[in-house]
Amino acid sequence: MEIFYHGTTALFKKFDTAHALEGDGKAKFGFGTYVTESYRSAAHYAFNKKRPERKDYYVYTLEIPDLTCDNHLHSLRPVHPSIVERTEQSLGEQIPDEARAVGKLFRKYVGNRLTGKTGTVKKLTGSADLEAEKAAAKFFSEIGLEYFVWPQAQTKPDGLTNRVVLNNDKIRITSIEKVELDSEKHQLIEGTAVEVALDSF
Repeated sequence: MEIFYHGTTALFKKFDTAHALEGDGKAKFGFGTYVTESYRSAAHYAFNKKRPERKDYYVYTLEIPDLTCDNHLHSLRPVHPSIVERTEQSLGEQIPDEARAVGKLFRKYVGNRLTGKTGTVKKLTGSADLEAEKAAAKFFSEIGLEYFVWPQAQTKPDGLTNRVVLNNDKIRITSIEKVELDSEKHQLIEGTAVEVALDSF
């Protein structure tokens, strides 16, 4: 298991994708639960731009399954051959080479095909609406993927990562801490973390 973090203004005991769009309302890297390897980043993400009046910020420490070569799509890396094979068998069609180039193109292409969209490969890999992102997340979870992965900093592709977890049942909350953020850039104020008892709410 790996340790990751999630920032939010809400207290809860289990992740629920019904609330997946209550952060910034987007699914830019796929549909599911967003987590990060960086505690500081999780604290920053706890600030909700859509609900700035919420001033209680929490960082959840989580255990999630280990990353393997064939259980995720990485936004900037080629898709593992076994994922391509599983996808083609389930879809009943061959995936164009251009869509296999990196995970983010593959995800969008499959989501668009699942929702009946047609057009050039460039069009099908260029963008995906929420319906397509939801379909892709469900599909990839069903064929054994755990994550969509991307680097926390695009300038450091081999550094810390962020992930979309596709199956909330695989997430175990190990602790919750209430933190304080500065009012200008919403960065973590060091030394402010206070643990929240899991049986207190």
